[in-house]
Amino acid sequence: MTSKLSLVPPPATRRPARPALVVVAHGSRDPRALSTVRALLDRVRALRPDVPVHLGHIELNAPLLPDTLATLGDTEAVLVPLLLSRGYHVKQDIPEMAAASPAHTHLAAPLGPHPLLVDALQARLTEAGWGGTPRRDSAVVLAAAGSRDPDAKTDTARTAHLLAARLGVPVIPAYASAATPTVQDAVRTLLARGRRHIAVASYFTAPGRFATECAQAAPWIAAAPLGTHPSMAHLLLHRYDETLARAAAVQELASA
Repeated sequence: MTSKLSLVPPPATRRPARPALVVVAHGSRDPRALSTVRALLDRVRALRPDVPVHLGHIELNAPLLPDTLATLGDTEAVLVPLLLSRGYHVKQDIPEMAAASPAHTHLAAPLGPHPLLVDALQARLTEAGWGGTPRRDSAVVLAAAGSRDPDAKTDTARTAHLLAARLGVPVIPAYASAATPTVQDAVRTLLARGRRHIAVASYFTAPGRFATECAQAAPWIAAAPLGTHPSMAHLLLHRYDETLARAAAVQELASA
């Protein structure tokens, strides 16, 4: 009597699930901000289909970060702030929300400063009319939201320095609130130095009131917010990867 071999294939070997990437946005009353952030996350998903991508807001928009983390249960997640510098949200709000969650979270650095942001800033300026060879009287105001935290000013100043090196013109960081100089003051400073072609680079992740007000102060051209520029999606994934690499290095050191 011959035996029959089973034709049932062995169970497929499943790869371990990748930790979730939770992009932490500030939130805005401007509906354009939410649609922009969602479109940016779609770019991230297209680049890395293997990474579960989620959105959580600090305030003003749903889903709020605590609600997003609650849906993840006790799984592993990397929280990447969609913020351009250090400040209260990065140092206090996000860590406190993460600590209150059952999820096993890793906190990434904010997006800035980083050369990929300079790529996006330069591209937005070019779209607005910035030429390949700037005039001798050209200059840029880097318009940011502003913060009372001195580390935030340090980070924004570093981005201004990187952008100045890239463009070959003076770049002055300026702020919409909570810090000085204002965009208007920065423009006056540059005019006093003989700069006549002054562009405003929008150092904002998405459209909103501050970005609009800063653009209105431009004496020449104003760039659009960073938004869905491809460098933004790549930078979110870079922060995700470097955070996981750092966590793995710490774990390996602890087990050695």
